[in-house]
Formats: sequence, structure tokens, C-alpha cells
Amino acid sequence: MGKFVITLRKNGEFQFNLKATNGQVILTSEGYTTKPACLNGIESVKKNAPIEARFEIKEAKNGKPFFNLKASNGQVIGSSQMYASERTMKMGIASVMKNAPEAPVVEELD
Repeated sequence: MGKFVITLRKNGEFQFNLKATNGQVILTSEGYTTKPACLNGIESVKKNAPIEARFEIKEAKNGKPFFNLKASNGQVIGSSQMYASERTMKMGIASVMKNAPEAPVVEELD
């Protein structure tokens, strides 16, 4: 099972990564000023991840595909890494859809 890992950025903001069972990061959040706001972001990911229509497929300037997960209000709540191909990016979306809803939350704030 995957997990959400909350970390503290150098600028003091909280951020979460959703990691797959193999430990690979499959979704990264924006920075949050408070831990409760970060936890709300995680809850939003858990709620929206099972809905395929919430995933927005994008292409970076270098041509590599990636995706954003959006909340019902259209706000981006997480972004993926850049992928080598559209096929591997779609596997990333499937992994977020599968892992996020039941993933536990772990804090690594050191």
C-alpha cells in the first residue's frame, strides 16, 4: 500500500508526497503554511483521486508528459513527476487512483 509523507520544506512550509508501495513518489503537493492545511490537502487527494476526470494531462516545455490532480473547484492539489512516455504517465495516474484513497499519513518533519 502507498502512503502520504508529510515533510517540512527549507522555507518552513509543509508539503506531502504520495509514495507508491515501491517508495516512488507519484504525486507531490504545493507548499502549505500550516500542517492542518497540508492535512486538508491530503484529504482532498483521497477524495478526488478515484475520479478519473479530476486528472489533467499536461506536457512540459521539454515535451515530457505529466499530470495534475484537481479538486472539484478546479484547484490543483497535486502534481506528478515528468514521465518518459504517455504510457508510463497513465500508469502513474492509475497508481494514484489505486493508492491514494486508503493511504496512511506519515510525518517526516526532521
